[in-house]
Parts: sequence; structure tokens; C-alpha cells
Amino acid sequence: MEILEFAIRLSAALLFGVAIGVERQWRQKSAGLRTNTLVSLGSAAFILISASLTDSTGDPSRIAAQIVTGIGFLGAGVIMKDGLSVQGLNTAATIWCSAAVGSLCGLGLFAQAGVVTAFIMLTHILLRPVGQKLSLLSFNKTATTQIDYLFTIKCKTEVENHIRVRLMQMLGNDEKLLLKSLTSDDTDDVTHVTITAVIKAVTPQDSLMERVASRLTIEDKVIKVSWEIIGTQSEL
Repeated sequence: MEILEFAIRLSAALLFGVAIGVERQWRQKSAGLRTNTLVSLGSAAFILISASLTDSTGDPSRIAAQIVTGIGFLGAGVIMKDGLSVQGLNTAATIWCSAAVGSLCGLGLFAQAGVVTAFIMLTHILLRPVGQKLSLLSFNKTATTQIDYLFTIKCKTEVENHIRVRLMQMLGNDEKLLLKSLTSDDTDDVTHVTITAVIKAVTPQDSLMERVASRLTIEDKVIKVSWEIIGTQSEL
């Protein structure tokens, strides 16, 4: 291959890589201008090496297949897991596409490389706001979030049964609540007892829990009332 043709193909890979990288850099992504440009250049260079070594007797597609595998490892480096969310998938996919553009340039398919570059940029520019709007839509309106509440009541021993009955009365009229357990534990002071109740709610019921706690607080011989969320589970 003549050096001029070699330089033209590399230059095309450079320009298309820069075009992709500029948009990524503007979005302040981890893989920006230089990364996408280098990926495009590297892919083109490997294709050119293969074409130069094999001429018309070899199979340059073998190098292209290895580029796809290699870029997979590079893309894995920009994917990060933060808790239950995964970040960097879009950036990794862009790097993969940049490698495809570079490979096309290395094969001399400049028009095809330009089309792919244009589609990559349009995907980021046009589909980004569409994706944001779709994220705001609630497709899970039928989804329910089950929450487990823990109620703790400390009271005098003589009013234990009365408080247990009052708690069941206040919670038993709501179909969204299910009393999972109700137990009493003796404290170091035999004149006091701690009542604990685990309540399952099919939807968040924080305000109701607060009202129940407020009513129990004013009951005679009740010393302390508290509640907390001990578990959540989302279901479709």
C-alpha cells in the first residue's frame, strides 16, 4: 500500500473519531475527544497493518474480528457499578462504534464510515432528550412498593393488653395494612413491658404510622412509642 493511501485512510479515521469525540467531550463523559479519536485511529491502523501484510492473498477480516474483542475489554474499563445502578454503558457502546468507524476507514470505505459517524452523533444528540422524557414517564403505575414497619411501644405492664387491642383496632380497619407479628418482651423492670409489632403495607403509609404513634403516645401509662421502616420490596 502506498504511503499516501495509508495516510489518507488514517486521516479519515482521525477526523471521524474527532467528530464523535467532540460530542462526548461536550457531555463531559469519561471517554471523550482523545479516547474516541485514538480508538478510531487504532482500529484503522490495525486494519491497515492487516491489509499491508496480506495484500490480495490474505484475509484482513481476521484482524477486524480481534479488534471487536479487544475493544470489549476497553469498554469494560469505563463501566462502573454504583449500588444497584450501572454507569458507563453508553460510553462503552460509543467506544465500540468508534472502533467500527476506524475499521471502515482502514478498509477505505470512507462514505460508509461517514454514515456510521453521522448515525452515532444523531443517536447521542436526538435520542438523549427522548430518553430523558421517557424516563420521566411512569410505566410502572401498577407497581406497588411493600414496606415493613416496626412499631415499638413501651408501657406499664397493667395496660399491655389494652395497648395491644388499641393498636389492632387502629390498624385493622385499613385494607392496605397487614399485621405480621405482635409480641411482648419483658424489660429489666418487671413493671414495664415492650410491645413490638411488624406491619406490612402495600403502599407507603408513613403518615398513618405517625398518626397511630401520636394517638398511642397519649394513652395512659404509655412511656414511649416509636416506629421505623425495616424493609421495602417493589412488585409489578
